[in-house]
Amino acid sequence: MSNLALYDRLRSVPAEAKKTITGGRLNGKTDINPMWRIKALTEAFGPCGIGWWYEITDKHMERTELGEVSAFVDIALYYTHDGQVSKPVYGTGGSAFIAKEKAGLYVSDECYKMALTDAISVACKALGVGADVYWDKDATKYDTPKAVPLPKCEACGKDITGNEANTPEVFAGGTKQRTGKAMCSDCYNAWRKSQNAKPKETPGEISQGLKHEDAGDRL
Repeated sequence: MSNLALYDRLRSVPAEAKKTITGGRLNGKTDINPMWRIKALTEAFGPCGIGWWYEITDKHMERTELGEVSAFVDIALYYTHDGQVSKPVYGTGGSAFIAKEKAGLYVSDECYKMALTDAISVACKALGVGADVYWDKDATKYDTPKAVPLPKCEACGKDITGNEANTPEVFAGGTKQRTGKAMCSDCYNAWRKSQNAKPKETPGEISQGLKHEDAGDRL
C-alpha cells in the first residue's frame, strides 16, 4: 500500500463542504465544514468510537493583558488501519471565551466546543484530511510571498511603478480615466505636454477621483 494512500483518499474537499471566509484576519481563506471531516474519517476508518476516536488530554484557559480570555483543548486522535491501532495523532485547538468587541465584552458559552472542533481539524491535517484546501489557501511564515505583477503602460509597454503619492494600480487607473489608457509617468507627462496641461496637481488628486482637469508630473 502506498504511503500516500490515506492522504490521497482524504485530501479532496467537496465544494459543498467549503465556504470562503469574508472579513477578519482570515479573509479570503477557506473554512471546511467540520461535519465533513467526521464523514471523511468515518468513511476511511469506520464509526467514531470503533474505527477512530479521540481523547481529550488537556483543556485550559489563558488570559491576556488586554482582558481577553481564550479556551484551549488538546486531543490525541486514534484510528484503526489494516487491523492495527495507530499511535496518537495530536492536535491543539483554541477559541475565544471572552473577546473584546465594539459593543463591549462578549462571552462565549461554546468556547470549549469550538476549541475541540479546532483541535480535531488540526489532528486531521496530519492525516491529509482537506489537504488540497490547506495547501492552496494556508500561508505560512515559510512561504515566499508571490510577486504581484505591475500594471503595464498601454502606450509604451513598460511597468507602471506609480509614485510617492499613488500606488501603481491607482496611478494606472487614474491615467486611464484621464487619457483613455493606463500610462507610466513618462508617457503621462508626454501626454500632458501634448494637451498643453496647466500647473501640477497635488499628490493626492489622482487617488481622489481625478477631479481636477489640470494635471501635473505627480498625477
